[in-house]
Amino acid sequence: MNETKNKGKVGVISLSGGMDSTSLLLHLLARGDRPYAISFNYGQKHAVELERVKKNIEYLKTRGYDIPHTIIDLSILGKLYNSALTNPDWEIPEGHYAEENMKATVVPNRNAIFSAIVYGYALSLSEQLNEDTFITLGIHSGDHAIYPDCRPEFRDALDHAFKIGNWGSERVEYYTPYAAGDKYTILKDAEDSCLQLGVSAHEIFKNTNTCYNPDKEGRSCGKCGSCQERLLAFDKLGTIDPVEYQSDYNALIENVRQSEIDFQNK
Repeated sequence: MNETKNKGKVGVISLSGGMDSTSLLLHLLARGDRPYAISFNYGQKHAVELERVKKNIEYLKTRGYDIPHTIIDLSILGKLYNSALTNPDWEIPEGHYAEENMKATVVPNRNAIFSAIVYGYALSLSEQLNEDTFITLGIHSGDHAIYPDCRPEFRDALDHAFKIGNWGSERVEYYTPYAAGDKYTILKDAEDSCLQLGVSAHEIFKNTNTCYNPDKEGRSCGKCGSCQERLLAFDKLGTIDPVEYQSDYNALIENVRQSEIDFQNK
């Protein structure tokens, strides 16, 4: 499958409010594209991400980037689907992000559902605007081991299904620039995009949530696999993560460094 590389296109982005999709939004703006953003309330326990994404949309507007943004209520999925991310009685697992226990955080068919909605929106925009469009998600290689719906072969299968199931699909492409990257390469790309756009990376990432188990104040736990992956990326970049954590930041960094060493030595 050839991914679109055209500059200045209309694209529909699945924007969770986390680090990956927020970086992807910055990437699109830096390319000169015209992104339309869709966020989803799917009954996730870390719904603070939806409040954070609204803050970033507002911040970017003050910097001259006005992004159409819609939050779609799919909260019924939290009652129908079996996942540690949606079940209030199921504890979020801790440990390295690639550990087997992190499979508890898989939400069945999540990216297929999100992609179908995003694709339909892109088809509609293509018809309304009479121009080619693309859809984009922040899937990356760090997710492949635990989340099968983040793998390129799943993306390609969906793309094939959407193309044979819709009129006008020849005008909609997938764009997943992070599919072969990891959290560090995503963060580095976002930093470069912020410099190009003249926006504050500190302000942007302060208004993101990666944690699966934030407390009532929205502070990240620093212990779940998602937090560990994020902390390692900021550590490798040589900068401090601007989100607030529930415990001492320096201690968390030491813990995740050791966790990475232990995992690599298995």
